[in-house]
Amino acid sequence: MSMPSVLAVAMVFFMIPGGVLSDMRGTQGLEAQQLAQGSTHLHRRLKRGWIWKQLFVPEEDPTPRVIGQLKSDSDQGESFIKYILSGEGAGDVFEINEYTGEIRTLKKLDREEKAFYVLQAQAINRWSNEPEEPQSEFIITVQDINDNVPQFQNEPYVSSIPEMCPIGTTVAQVTATDADDPMFGNNAKLIYSILQGEPYFSVEPKTGIIVTSWQNMDREAREQYQVVVQVKDMLGLSGGYSSSTTVTVSLTDVNDNGPTFQQHLYTFAVPENAAIGTTVGRIMAEDGDTGINAKMTYSLEGELEESTFIIKTDPATQEGVILLAKPLDFEVKRRFDMTAEAVNDHVDTRFLSLDDFTDRTTVKVIVKDEDEPPVFLSPVYEWKLPENAAVGTVVGSVSARDTDTVNNPIRYSVDKRSDITKAFKIDPNNGTITVAKSLDRETAAWHNVTVEAKETSKENSQTGFSILDINDNVPRLARDYQPYICEGTQAGELIQLLSAVDPDDPVEGHHFYFSMVPEKRINPNFTIRDNQDNTAGIVARRSTFTRKDRTQYLLPVVVADSGSPVLSGTSTLTISVCSCQPAGHCPTGGVEALALSMGVSLQTLLGILFCLVEVKELELPETVSQKVFYYGESGVGGGELDFCQPTVPMRPHPRRRERRMRREDVRASIRMSLRESHLIGPEDEVFKQFILDRLAEADQDPYALPFDYLQIYAYEGSGSPTGSLSSLDSSTLESDQSVCSPRPSLARLTPWYGAREEDTLF
Repeated sequence: MSMPSVLAVAMVFFMIPGGVLSDMRGTQGLEAQQLAQGSTHLHRRLKRGWIWKQLFVPEEDPTPRVIGQLKSDSDQGESFIKYILSGEGAGDVFEINEYTGEIRTLKKLDREEKAFYVLQAQAINRWSNEPEEPQSEFIITVQDINDNVPQFQNEPYVSSIPEMCPIGTTVAQVTATDADDPMFGNNAKLIYSILQGEPYFSVEPKTGIIVTSWQNMDREAREQYQVVVQVKDMLGLSGGYSSSTTVTVSLTDVNDNGPTFQQHLYTFAVPENAAIGTTVGRIMAEDGDTGINAKMTYSLEGELEESTFIIKTDPATQEGVILLAKPLDFEVKRRFDMTAEAVNDHVDTRFLSLDDFTDRTTVKVIVKDEDEPPVFLSPVYEWKLPENAAVGTVVGSVSARDTDTVNNPIRYSVDKRSDITKAFKIDPNNGTITVAKSLDRETAAWHNVTVEAKETSKENSQTGFSILDINDNVPRLARDYQPYICEGTQAGELIQLLSAVDPDDPVEGHHFYFSMVPEKRINPNFTIRDNQDNTAGIVARRSTFTRKDRTQYLLPVVVADSGSPVLSGTSTLTISVCSCQPAGHCPTGGVEALALSMGVSLQTLLGILFCLVEVKELELPETVSQKVFYYGESGVGGGELDFCQPTVPMRPHPRRRERRMRREDVRASIRMSLRESHLIGPEDEVFKQFILDRLAEADQDPYALPFDYLQIYAYEGSGSPTGSLSSLDSSTLESDQSVCSPRPSLARLTPWYGAREEDTLF
């Protein structure tokens, strides 16, 4: 039996079981099925088939490796079959083992560069070069890994939305792509998130649509936002790649602001001889909007003002320009008071009511007097007289008057150019015209004479000049106010009444306007109520002021005058929060704080200071002339200091004790006693015994100091409701006499520490 017959028998035997290989043999499957069913063509030569699995190679793998095997079902391992590979990448990307059919990679592959390769395989008989299998085509697929960063498309992103738009308004959509395989795993599954722009904006994670998430975004507060959006692959899981982009979002304007005049009063001055069409002044109502939403129309309201003045809107600046429409006369009307109104041309009631699109202010126009020429009672005078009228004959009189309020005297004269013959003359004071020389009708039947009238000051009058005031001083508060608010103050209560002064002297008198600083008009704590009478009040807006929360508030106050131009000044007031006494009095902050920090009352400190001054002034070597301060039950207010008569004579001091103490030590001991006094109460046994011992020692010592000796009290006890040591406000101490009662008994004595200048102070 020849070799081919043996192979054919082996092939038939290999294909019979179960038909398993028939699915992998391509076109030979049908023949194998027929053979398994007992076909009558058993001696027919069958086509052999290829055996292989689907081939994959991971991208970016630099290591050469076997990725699969091609095999003919006629290959029994005798190595007589030779495998040949051709097609895309054959030889440089892939190679095949001609004996085994194993396919190996030769270099790193990139799926994004080429996702698959189409190759052809051939199996031939190594000895006869005859094909054992027909040439077959197969595909090697490059398997994706996550090696690409997602990239945003169509950058940069710029968008605009109207201000005050509702939550959920679509702003923009950002789109990113990933070069990885979208069909393989999560490598190209993208998810979006906000890195910057919250809480104003949010993004839909899967679509990249950005929407608003904040209500009432105000363009006047902030016009532009930078929203940073991040995209991540792998559905945002760790290990993925990410990139970001910036979306510039601008707010477009809507009409959510009405016009607002910054001045309560505009004052202008115009001369009475101003021409029609003269610009009297400009007023301005500010509008936070822009473009068409900021356009406004001005109008004037008043008794005669509609015909005397008109107002037009300057399209470039949106100012109201007041123009003169009729001649003025200072002697007829000297001042015009008008109301100017500004109204938005385009209103949007979605955001404001109709009234909010209108604002009003007061306009005052003062007419300035001008020196006008005299006016003749009649513009033309005509007289007839005989030609033989004698020289000196009165022809007639002309009369003119000064229309100004000063009513200056008038002097008359004949224009020499109008009477070349000089036939007439005029009295300069009363305007009487007389014949100056003989007349001849035949020579001149008519004489046209032009008379001039001029104002002149009265004879022997003095000429004075007054300096006209201009508004060149800034108004200010009338004094250095130091307002305070009690802890129990209720909302709406008046805290401080303000007034103002201004060195200027306007003709119409001062008129001041009080207000908050424009950029801080809404103050949660206080408001300023303008009384429209040159005064204003600071009013509390809430009822929760406590020193524990805050001890001081700063309140800027703007004071504006009514001059032209309007000047204003800002003063910052410091409002202190006080735990006020029953009468509403707020103690001085500095001394009060010092006393509280030492545990001693204000009156105690004053008493100690007074004592130190007394000790310093008296330096008598042998006698001591000092005053005794003690608490008596008959003092004012109970437990307060008694000032009493008569004067107790001093006892001589025959000797000095050996133990001396410097004045600095005395002061240090006083300070120490003050620090420690609050630790010892009147019920303390040590304290009581100390008082008894000191009193007994003083009574038995023949050399004790006189009764008018200074006793320093470091503890007051519960006798005084104010907690002070003594009151120094009720009397003035005289340096040459004692102010004390006789030495008190123990029953009347409030606990104290006593000391002489030479003694040690306990």
